[in-house]
Amino acid sequence: MDPLLLVGLFVILFAVFTVLKAVRIVPQARARNVERLGRYSRTLKPGLNFVIPYIDRVYPVIDLREQVVSFRPQPVITEDNLVVEIDTVLYFQVTDPRAAAYEIANYIQAVEQLTVTTLRNVVGSMDLESTLTSRDTINSQLRGVLDEATGKWGIRVNRVEIKAIDPPKTIKDAMEKQMRAERDKRAAILTAEGQRQSQILTAEGEKQSRILRAEGTRSAAILEAEGQSRAIDQVFQAVHRNDPDPKLLAYQYLQVLPQLAQGEGNTFWVIPSEVTSALQGVSKAFTESLPPSAATREVPKPSEMDAEIANAEKAAAEAVADARSAERPTGPRQLMEGARQPSPFPDLDKQRDEAER
Repeated sequence: MDPLLLVGLFVILFAVFTVLKAVRIVPQARARNVERLGRYSRTLKPGLNFVIPYIDRVYPVIDLREQVVSFRPQPVITEDNLVVEIDTVLYFQVTDPRAAAYEIANYIQAVEQLTVTTLRNVVGSMDLESTLTSRDTINSQLRGVLDEATGKWGIRVNRVEIKAIDPPKTIKDAMEKQMRAERDKRAAILTAEGQRQSQILTAEGEKQSRILRAEGTRSAAILEAEGQSRAIDQVFQAVHRNDPDPKLLAYQYLQVLPQLAQGEGNTFWVIPSEVTSALQGVSKAFTESLPPSAATREVPKPSEMDAEIANAEKAAAEAVADARSAERPTGPRQLMEGARQPSPFPDLDKQRDEAER
């Protein structure tokens, strides 16, 4: 091959290579530092940039977007001497590519170590319970310290989050027992409250029921008393309106005597001495002519009067016979004649005494 042709091809390739090294295209939200003869010259902006080949040195791309870095869990000792594992997440952004390249050798590692030391300093002044419940406080303190320290590195810390706090296994078991005890206590309190409300409602219901029952009993007693009062009043008015004589009262008195021996459990009963006088009064009532009164509607005929007298004498004789035969072999029965007992007909007794005098 012709040497001149080779030299020409070499010159062409060299020119193309030189042109390519002189052109640098930087993507959006990226930046590249340029050194000229070993000294910082400028920072290439996003877009098309030209540099001097073989004189300017272009460094790797620096990402200007917000970055997320998750650090491995770090052991931290709390104020009450408990070791906990804390996992953190850091959100930061490069604001000055020149400072990020020349002020710190490795800003990622620097931020990680600074986060660990700051975290131990903050958590070391808290106990375990405060550490578990004060994440926002820890995050704000970490962010303030890191933002202040990384400002000269051309880095801005936007946010620091604690992803996990893992206490020792024994502490976890104790916390679970405490949580279970708290839940049992709340359940017992709710159960007691429910029982108390149930008993209160039951007592209120019983109270209202007793009140209503008492009111009903009172109303029934009042109505019954009123009814008895009206009945007694009507009977009283009827008796006084018809003007009964002692003979009628004596006849009613004798009608009650057979009822004394009707009870099955009666082993002792008393017949007052007024029975004979009552029988005599009844006999006189049917033998003597009745005086005219408002109750007398019609004078009975002699034959009817004889029949009524015979029936009355027969009823009186049967009453006396029943009274004398009341004493049976199965149970003692005593007939006390002549004993003075309170009579239910005091008017009849008074008139009988006056007649005997």
